[in-house]
Amino acid sequence: MENISKHERIEAKRMKTKSETQLGVIYAGFSYLLWGLLPIYWKLLSGVNADEILANRVFWSFIFMIIVLFLTKKQGLFLYTFKGFAKNKKQMYALIFASLTVTANWFIYIWAVNNGHMIEASLGYYINPLVSILLGMLVLKEKLNIYQYIAFFMAAIGVLIISVSHGKFPWIAIALALTFGIYGLVKKMINVDSAVGLALETLVVTPAAAIYMFYLFFKGSNSFLSTGLETDLLLIGAGAATAVPLLYFAKGAQKIPLSLLGFLQYIAPTIMLVLGVFVYKEHFSKIQLLSFTFIWLGLSLYSLSKTKLFTVKGKKVMQRIN
Repeated sequence: MENISKHERIEAKRMKTKSETQLGVIYAGFSYLLWGLLPIYWKLLSGVNADEILANRVFWSFIFMIIVLFLTKKQGLFLYTFKGFAKNKKQMYALIFASLTVTANWFIYIWAVNNGHMIEASLGYYINPLVSILLGMLVLKEKLNIYQYIAFFMAAIGVLIISVSHGKFPWIAIALALTFGIYGLVKKMINVDSAVGLALETLVVTPAAAIYMFYLFFKGSNSFLSTGLETDLLLIGAGAATAVPLLYFAKGAQKIPLSLLGFLQYIAPTIMLVLGVFVYKEHFSKIQLLSFTFIWLGLSLYSLSKTKLFTVKGKKVMQRIN
């Protein structure tokens, strides 16, 4: 009976882990689905300047997060964490920097979508994981196996192809990848609850957003409260549109392996690319296809390199090289 009981406990634990993983996939997949569809939301606000959309996005995100904190009864934790930054300056500076980088990412993304650069924006989020690799190597001194080096250089070739063919550097894609990559790096230094952290991040830039909204109001060039109810509701809803996928992402990331999260993260830029080409009719040339192919191959190899088989082989190859 004891052996059966032990077996049942092991089986129950395995089923719980499987259930948690499935739930994590649903949470993370849903967040990436929302991020992929978000350009449609910003297109509905194409008549509003990107800077005003950003200000409203920041302001209403903070209001939304305060409501979430009260509903989940985390307002006490929020105040405790906020006061704790007085003693932990490193965490405070890291959070401020994270807030500024993600705000810059939001602005570039909104501007790109509403100015016909959705394909290049999707390119930025495709190469973001590889920027994270580079930052990990340079800042965290992380070591890669041979397959991950090859993956990185394949993606770099893709970026080089599109740069040479256009005659200019794809600054939108690189800026999006860098700002979100740096944001992810800095977030590793901040150990706070996901909802509390998001509320604090938006708090950092909310005063500037509110001041700018008042400035537009007194200048008479504001769209909020002057264009129409639909625009007002869309601008207010930008807060939830920003916060909800971030919250689901945080919940999903806690329940699934990083390698699985790596596969799921390509959902969003793929949806963006499809929207850009087939819905909003942005030009997609053969050179762009070649560039994306190199990047897709690099990302596929990188994802496979994180599996156990490739990790072991990669280490053996690197040992022979060294």
